[in-house]
Amino acid sequence: MVSSSLKSWLARLERAHPSAIELGLARVARVRDAMGLSPAFPVILVGGTNGKGSACAYLEAILRAQGYRTGLYTSPHLLRYNERVRIDGEATSDAEIVAGLGAVEAARGEVSLTYFEHGTLAAMWQFVRAGVEVAILEVGLGGRLDAVNVFEPAVSIVTTVDLDHQAWLGDTREAIGFEKAGIFRAGKPAICGDADPPQSLLDHAHAIDASLLRAGGDFSFVLSGGAWHFRMGEIELADLPLPALAGAYQLANAASTLAGLSALSETLPVSLAAIHAGLENVRLPGRFQRIAGAVEIVLDVAHNPQSARALADNLRTCPARGKNLAVFALLADKDADGVIEPLKNCFDAWFVAGLAGERGQAGAGLAERVRSRVAGPVEAFDDPLSAFQAAKLQAGEGDRITVFGSFYTVAAVLIAAVPNHAATPC
Repeated sequence: MVSSSLKSWLARLERAHPSAIELGLARVARVRDAMGLSPAFPVILVGGTNGKGSACAYLEAILRAQGYRTGLYTSPHLLRYNERVRIDGEATSDAEIVAGLGAVEAARGEVSLTYFEHGTLAAMWQFVRAGVEVAILEVGLGGRLDAVNVFEPAVSIVTTVDLDHQAWLGDTREAIGFEKAGIFRAGKPAICGDADPPQSLLDHAHAIDASLLRAGGDFSFVLSGGAWHFRMGEIELADLPLPALAGAYQLANAASTLAGLSALSETLPVSLAAIHAGLENVRLPGRFQRIAGAVEIVLDVAHNPQSARALADNLRTCPARGKNLAVFALLADKDADGVIEPLKNCFDAWFVAGLAGERGQAGAGLAERVRSRVAGPVEAFDDPLSAFQAAKLQAGEGDRITVFGSFYTVAAVLIAAVPNHAATPC
């Protein structure tokens, strides 16, 4: 349970800044300098429309298997804010987080910070204080103007580029690609895991003279039976175990991770044994997370067209024995039609829920969008847990319930769905 002290801190941070999102580095950099945050350890920045959370999880798992003391900062969280800040594989305590937030507050003076900006600086403060040997920072939104970009990376990874957060990043892949490429640095390894990147990303990498390494050219992977092979220049890793995270697209995320680690081999060498262990033991809740039972539960935070296509591919690759039921809720600022379209033939019935909050929307309106595109029955509910409970009542042995559309959707169902169960590999 989160302490009352941390709860009050987070509530205050949500109210402190005029807007929840304000892109820009000047304010964050001023407070960074006031705190003296200049990490001596390597920093890895990870961005991308989809796959960045998975890449961060692979990096942490492999580096920890090698014995490095890691710091990992990700967002958003599913159940507890503590999930965002991990040291040596463990979520930090309420007291440690409060200490970090307090250190930022003491240094910021008159500078106003958003919730995410405050948390980013506090996380780095914790990493420095804990003496980590490497920090992995996940971009929150975009890249170029995201708070994590105030720290200088030893390597930067962009996993994919697709449409999401268009109100902030632009409504084309070219515009979004430029924002993602903003985490690249001159003369530093810049990994692009997208096999067909926007020209804007390539142009920016060239303009700043980053050491760009592209999927499908500079590095590649091949699936062969129950194993896969990775190549980058003279580096060839054969017979690698399939990642513990399900989905064919996870090989691309894992390959981008290995490219990043290969580029850092002189600074952070890792053994083949550590790579094997990391791939086999990596865990990441809410990414095609399968919960075994008479009725199988799948939890997936897919919330944009690209991730919806990946979810559809996974569902077809790992078919249910019986009926497929969808529990779906989406924030109002997401592309509902783009998410529904690739999944419209994947389910026998839809249980569509509303989400509360400033960015939420009512289940009834979203249900109408679904009805206009699918042939099966569609029911509307006020919240994801009510929709999930209704789906459970209609599900029989061998059926599958897939919960998707948002971190909020998955989080609402996670506690009810997961107790005493473990994820099942595809």
